[in-house]
Parts: sequence; C-alpha cells; structure tokens
Amino acid sequence: MVFKRILAGLGVGGASVETTLDTPTAHPGGVIRGTVHIQAGDVEQRIDELTVGLESRVEVESGDHEYSRDVEFQRVRVGGQAVIAPGQNFRVPFELHVPFEAPLTSVRGHRLYPMNVGVNTRLSLAGAVDPGDLDPVAIEPLPSQLAFLDALAAIGFQFKHADLEQGRILRTRQTLPFYQEIEYHAARQYEGLNALELSFVADQHGMDVVLELDKRRGLLFSEGSDSYHHVTVTHQEGASRDWAGFLHQWIDSLAGRRRLF
Repeated sequence: MVFKRILAGLGVGGASVETTLDTPTAHPGGVIRGTVHIQAGDVEQRIDELTVGLESRVEVESGDHEYSRDVEFQRVRVGGQAVIAPGQNFRVPFELHVPFEAPLTSVRGHRLYPMNVGVNTRLSLAGAVDPGDLDPVAIEPLPSQLAFLDALAAIGFQFKHADLEQGRILRTRQTLPFYQEIEYHAARQYEGLNALELSFVADQHGMDVVLELDKRRGLLFSEGSDSYHHVTVTHQEGASRDWAGFLHQWIDSLAGRRRLF
C-alpha cells in the first residue's frame, strides 16, 4: 500500500481527470460550459482544489531575445477539498466566463493560424503530481468585430497570421497583460501598402480598434513609414458602421495608387 501511495504521488495509479466541453465555440463576453470527470486511482487521495481556466501562447520580447510562454488569463474554482477513494468517480459541471479581451481564434469557422486557446483543468491532490487536462476552444468574434473583419475581406485584404504579444497598447481599455495582433496581406488596389495589422481591445461597453499600416519603402512620393489609427466605438455602432468605406478612404489617402499623370 505504501508503494502504491508513492506511485500515486508520482502520478502513477493516481486519480485522473478528463474535461468535456458542451460549448466548444464561444465569443468574448460569453460562457463556456462543460463537465470535469474525475476518476479515482488505486489508492485513497485527498483533493485540495479543482479549477478550470483559459490559457494561450504569448510572445515575449526581452532585450534582444524573443520567446513564447503559456499564459492563463481566466481561472475559476469549481471544487474544493474532498476525499476520493478507489472506485469512485465524480462529475463536476462548470461555467467559465470568457473575458471580452479574449483573443479570437477563428472567423466564421476559419482558424486564425496559429492561434490557440485552451480550457485547462487542474486537479490539486495532496502530496501528488497535479494531473491536468487541456481542451481547445474556438473563440469567434463579436458582431461588432465581425463587421470590421468582413469589411477588410470585402476590400481585398487577406489574412496572414495572428499572435499574442506581451505588453500594453496605450490609450486603450486593455486590462490583460497581452494583446492580439492580426496581420493581413495588403489588398492589390493599394500599391503603397505592404501589410496591415489589427488589434481589438473590447469590454462590455464597446471596443478600441487599433490599426497599423506598413507602407512600402522606395515608392515614388512615399515616405515609407508606418501609420497608426485608433477608433473607439460601442458594440452597437461597430456592428452597423460602414467599415469598408471608412477603411478604403483612410488607407487610400495614405497608401493608395501613386500615378504621375
């Protein structure tokens, strides 16, 4: 029995967890529902705590070096202390609220590569390795965000990639320690443009939309510098605004076609 307890403490023959999600797709500000299934091991063990959370991979710049790390940005306690004996099983339903600043991972079912957000499950056992589980969840945009993304596609921008950057965007409502950058290939009609980067920072009232234009260098009459724009709207305004017209006017004035005659 002592040997079995030692093995259980190392994660061999101890309790295990598996999480199933009832809502594998969610939206910022929404709720993810699921159930944690706990299966007892070969020996009696004491559970100290059961939590579920949201995590994703974040890019970090430190001096001249870059690296990535997993960051948990939401966590909820769904179970406290209990004793689980051999042969016992528990089912623990949960609700996990998604922050409005949660990064988007897909748009209309199309993944924003290489974005991943996972629901982690952590079962803290007294004197034992913490068995866990990680389940991917898709975060789709709010209607206000979707209207903006649809407008970009309508004027010819194509998705390139997306990632999370550690840091802050000044003069926004940001509360999380990271922000998302979604980069697009330039639409052909804008000869002076190399790429466009987009960040959403949302809360329950509205969103900040931060845009960066990467202008091509070496073109006639082009200064070859980046240009930034910051728009703040409510979610109702964002869902109904003519973003395509707004974007075309702004981008064309800075990086549109350049002709001599």
